[in-house]
Amino acid sequence: MWRERKERNKKRRSLAMSTIQMATRSKQGIHRGTGKRQKSPRKCGESIMLHKGVPSQQSSYHTFSSEVEIEMFQKRLLAWYNKCKRDLPWRKLATAETDCDRRAYAVWVSEIMLQQTQVASVINYYNRWMQKWPTLQDLAGASLEEVNELWAGLGYYSRGKRLQEGAHKIVSEMAGHMPRTAEDLQKLLPGVGKYTAGAIASIAFGQVTGVVDGNVTRVLCRVRAIGADPTNSSVTDQFWALSHALVDPAHPGDFNQAMMELGATVCTPRAPLCTECPVRQHCRAHHRVSGYLPL
Repeated sequence: MWRERKERNKKRRSLAMSTIQMATRSKQGIHRGTGKRQKSPRKCGESIMLHKGVPSQQSSYHTFSSEVEIEMFQKRLLAWYNKCKRDLPWRKLATAETDCDRRAYAVWVSEIMLQQTQVASVINYYNRWMQKWPTLQDLAGASLEEVNELWAGLGYYSRGKRLQEGAHKIVSEMAGHMPRTAEDLQKLLPGVGKYTAGAIASIAFGQVTGVVDGNVTRVLCRVRAIGADPTNSSVTDQFWALSHALVDPAHPGDFNQAMMELGATVCTPRAPLCTECPVRQHCRAHHRVSGYLPL
């Protein structure tokens, strides 16, 4: 009898471990702010469908079906972010700057620098950049040689080149005004993809749009226990749909930064700090293992 009970508990623990491993396989690609390339996870048997109208027996399990739960998730995450967020120079500028174009420019520079580069490595480069070229007009007047000289050591020089080209385009073709929406930012600025456009639009202009990067993907995979391959384009679309549904309409910029901050500092690729997570009450991966494994 005792041996049978022990064997059953062993099987249950094994099942729980499999569940959390599926949820944590989202640590793929280049994670924003880590500068590390992760191995792509294996594909699951079925993709998780998140779009309304797409048939799936598991769709309700992998989404936030209750508006009350969404509101509580937003409230808890934002309260944690306001208390625990890292003190970063681009956040100060985004908060203090009253001019919309200068605010968006400050966010844009930070987001481009943070692509494939660790936060700690970016800070000094960012401060030097903003001191040398505090406005779009200043950067538009800079030469590529000057940009490359300041960028030296940060890597991926095409990022600096695209920033300079974008600033020149904004000054010469758009009267010095940054595009105001994620759609226009992505369409009109060189080197600005869907994530970067959403980050700029939500942080600088308050557009209610979600963002999806490596950190956000990992958080969503764990919170909703999603094991589908996040490198699959259809699954990526579903993560975007979920992020749009989850973003706080009153504080979209802070909410998106909070999601990324949570993934970077608490819901990390390895050894996540679940006991410090402000939204663990909503985390299906946590619930599925907490009865068997210490968290």
